Amino acid sequence: MGEFNKIVMVISMKNVSFLKKSIIAHRGYHNIKAGIPENSIPAFKKAIRHNCIIELDIHLTKDNKLVVFHDYNLKRVWGLNNIIEESTYKELFKYNLFNTKHKLPLFEEVLRLVDGKVGLLIEIKNGKFNGKLESILSKYLDNYNGLFAIQSFNPVSILWFKRKKPNYIRGLLASDFKHDKNINNLKSNLSKSLLADVFFKTDFISYDINAMPNSYVDKK
Repeated sequence: MGEFNKIVMVISMKNVSFLKKSIIAHRGYHNIKAGIPENSIPAFKKAIRHNCIIELDIHLTKDNKLVVFHDYNLKRVWGLNNIIEESTYKELFKYNLFNTKHKLPLFEEVLRLVDGKVGLLIEIKNGKFNGKLESILSKYLDNYNGLFAIQSFNPVSILWFKRKKPNYIRGLLASDFKHDKNINNLKSNLSKSLLADVFFKTDFISYDINAMPNSYVDKK
């Protein structure tokens, strides 16, 4: 059975009811024991068969390709101490996901596969914001006929969509990051306080249920 989101969805402005009508398959309906890795085409096919919303993660490669992959570093998946944004798609395509026969997919491949059959919850992964990922992503989504929402831990990315694509459903990801030693106290406190939502007024909040309670979430 796949791994599903352990987050609280707090709805606010736009009609985002589709996010509440189905289970959200986190990184697809994956099961590595069955040879179905996370964020892979077979994981997304299985999510579609079970009528699950697909949550996925996207990065922009060195050669400006949108790829579906969770981590910033390649170590957990491939044992390589490389940064995904510093790699080309051709370099990444050499490797199989978690020693299976499957490759990491391009975002455009996933859009063709899903084709509006289920909703998409797209997490934007960008360590350094410059707007390029968001611009390229929006060109695909402007021509996509299906339900989708974008979300990110990076409030600057969410602000970009608020200004450039106000019709997009956009959400803020947040947690207290207590168990992440790479996150400093300032970033942790800013995320937990959800201060960005106060200023940017996102359409929903995806808040880590393990970081509850949170007074701001309780008031929404």
